[in-house]
Amino acid sequence: MQRLTDALPIWGLFLVVLLIVLVSIEIGYRRGRIVQQRDEDKKEKEAPVGAMVGATLGLLAFLLAITFGIAEDGFNARKIALNDEVSAIRTTYLRAAFIPEPQRDEVRRILRQYVDEQLQWTGVPEGRTRESAKALLDQLWTQAALVGEKHPDVANIALFIDSANRVISLNTERVNLRERNRIPGAMDAVLILLTILTFAGMSYHGGVAGTVRSPVMVIVAVSFSLVVMLIADLNRPGQGWINVSQDAMIDLRNALNGHGH
Repeated sequence: MQRLTDALPIWGLFLVVLLIVLVSIEIGYRRGRIVQQRDEDKKEKEAPVGAMVGATLGLLAFLLAITFGIAEDGFNARKIALNDEVSAIRTTYLRAAFIPEPQRDEVRRILRQYVDEQLQWTGVPEGRTRESAKALLDQLWTQAALVGEKHPDVANIALFIDSANRVISLNTERVNLRERNRIPGAMDAVLILLTILTFAGMSYHGGVAGTVRSPVMVIVAVSFSLVVMLIADLNRPGQGWINVSQDAMIDLRNALNGHGH
């Protein structure tokens, strides 16, 4: 289910959800009108239908709140992880002053390229690296291990190695948050199914009550689709309109490049 929704652009998902809601409304209303036109003894009572519709609305609102909370927590976690990684890279770059040449310049070169690589997937221009994050981090650890072997008992070297290890660990955390910390596909499926049942039930209730089609239902459908689009946007890092600001990483790149020159 998640692969299916991820294949759609954010605006495309909005249109699909809106279509699903509108079709559900129309089917439910027509079915309600058919029931409303039956003989009096076969008609469905309006009050029980209204109570059941209210229950499904409550369930839909509850599930939406949970889904939004998961997406928002993921967004905030990615923001914190970005700031932590920026801090770790900056610290490692500065602590490279403790290690001898040629490892010092090599480590700083790796870190500058690594920052460029971290910005590339976000669409920030002017990245210059041609190596993957994994390759660069492997190089970083190779340099750290080399320095550690030559100076095993130097406290400042140990501090540098600890910082390098933290950069590697935070990269793993950011990858997990970006690519794996998502709303479960099963929850998406249940949300879609509950949406169909809820809006069909709402319009069915209107049909049973004998009301005309209200344009307010279109407003409700659009509003609901916008909320779903917002949740999907929060759940897709690097896409759509809501993304973690990369200003901290951009500032770090400018600082490291200026320091390197």
